[in-house]
Amino acid sequence: QVQLVESGGGLVQAGGSLTLSCAASGIIFSINDMGWYRQAPGKQRELVATITRGARTNYADSVKGRFTISRDNAKNTVYLQMKSLKPEDTAVYYCKGAVYRQGDYWGQGTQVTVSS
Repeated sequence: QVQLVESGGGLVQAGGSLTLSCAASGIIFSINDMGWYRQAPGKQRELVATITRGARTNYADSVKGRFTISRDNAKNTVYLQMKSLKPEDTAVYYCKGAVYRQGDYWGQGTQVTVSS
């Protein structure tokens, strides 16, 4: 059974940094695209960043230049390095993995709170 488990969330002051990790288990073949999404209270879940297996990246305009997505294919892990955090980055952050021949899976989410 595929599971994605996020870690690294927490409380940080504006201007600070956090790094999120998401480790996948139960992978039979490989993971194709991986990504980070977030959902703030009262808002829809939105894309933050995605990365292909070949490390091609895509970012939401709101995080470009501040967030960096990366992955370790050997460890089936994706990371999100977040710098210059703003209060509007406060949300539950979810990782998603498109697992080859097994389907799409989501993690349970990790809370990121940025205080002003």
